[in-house]
Amino acid sequence: MDNTRTLDRRNLLHWGVNGLGATALAVLLSQDTASAADASPKFIPKAKRAIHICLVGGLSHVDSFDYKPELRKMHGKSLHTDEQPDVFFGQIGLLRGEDWKFLPRGKSGLMISEMFPHIAEMADDLTVLRSMESKSANHTPALFLANSGFEFNGFPSMGSWISYGMGVENESLPAYVVLNDERGAPNTGASTWSSAFLPSSHQGVVLGSGEKPVRDLFPPASITRDADADTRHFIQAVNQQHLHRSGLNEALAARLKSYELAAQMQSSIPTVSSFADESPATQQLYGIHQKETADMGRRCLLGRRLLEQGVRFVQLFSGGPVAGSPRASWDAHENVKDNHTIEAGRIDQPVAALLKDLKQRGMLQDTLVLFTTEFGRTPFAQSAADQVGPGRDHNRYGFSCWMAGAGLKPGIAVGSTDDIGWKAVERPIPWHDFHATILHLFGIDHEALTFYHNGIQRRLTNVHGKVVTEALA
Repeated sequence: MDNTRTLDRRNLLHWGVNGLGATALAVLLSQDTASAADASPKFIPKAKRAIHICLVGGLSHVDSFDYKPELRKMHGKSLHTDEQPDVFFGQIGLLRGEDWKFLPRGKSGLMISEMFPHIAEMADDLTVLRSMESKSANHTPALFLANSGFEFNGFPSMGSWISYGMGVENESLPAYVVLNDERGAPNTGASTWSSAFLPSSHQGVVLGSGEKPVRDLFPPASITRDADADTRHFIQAVNQQHLHRSGLNEALAARLKSYELAAQMQSSIPTVSSFADESPATQQLYGIHQKETADMGRRCLLGRRLLEQGVRFVQLFSGGPVAGSPRASWDAHENVKDNHTIEAGRIDQPVAALLKDLKQRGMLQDTLVLFTTEFGRTPFAQSAADQVGPGRDHNRYGFSCWMAGAGLKPGIAVGSTDDIGWKAVERPIPWHDFHATILHLFGIDHEALTFYHNGIQRRLTNVHGKVVTEALA
């Protein structure tokens, strides 16, 4: 037998399970651009696509986007409250002022700290939500809440719901793509971008940000093009026979469609992942040749290119597991200054570059940029009750996220926390409201986008959710 003309069993299984076949299988291509949801826009859609930067571990809002001069004045004093704060480690030290100087930015005068000097330059394009709140102060349920609206796995992510509601725009690429931090995926793993009970075609597809975003994109060099084509045709014939014998089987039919996508991705992925046609100025803007910003810079630039090619939702995770520790990268228990200086330094320039690039290309007007965190951090130190330590604990009661782009009112802050940044007091925004607002900007009524599962019409916002109209243009 001529081994150069035939895929043996081992190579075939390796290619199908570990490489492009596995990636395509997660997509399960739909033939038309209408989704199974048949959720035609109920409002005039402002957004066609979205890119989501998700911080893993918890950004300190009082050190970044929520200026609290009163907290600085009360530095070293006790938190006077009869309520026992729900924090992760239960160490409630003395109040701690911010570690970065805040300045009014742009024409809007938005107060943003020096932690994010590049993002601060884009203040007039940001819509800051300063009164976010979560149900959980624990990483895993908090990350699930931020992404799916529920505290545990088994529910579709926001990206999957948008894919389900909007459908596929480019049949050569997945509708929902995930780009993980080079240090690893969040501890919640693939459940974070799962389609759960929605059709598998709406699951997030993980791509790498390097030169080979999909492993085993092509068969081994020893396999000729003719042999590859012959093998595909043979497998297709066998699959069609199996499908005919099995009768109507949506899951099997979807698997067969995935191979069609696999063939199309062999041409689309190398094109979209190559930066050869990006100018040196653009590559410099994203910082892809600087060690500190290279990873996030590549992912932000790849994200923009994916959006240009019709991908509906791109998700970038900032922060992964810390080696030798169960904590995530943004988890500043020991020292906020040291931790956030490192993490912000990795993403500040690339994220600002993404905003600038989208804006100068005219894409920001119909693209949503989302910047979220699991929860905030406490205005008091994580230390003994009579000490001001350098770290902060988890804070679910109030924190900041921001959005930019399609249909939003730029250069404003919505809601507020109390004088020390502990609790949301003006227009509290739970995750259900955040998700309802995102769907609204896509022209979708969050109460109408449903999927029947186990006797319940499920939806992203469960039985809750109000659009944050204050954020809309």
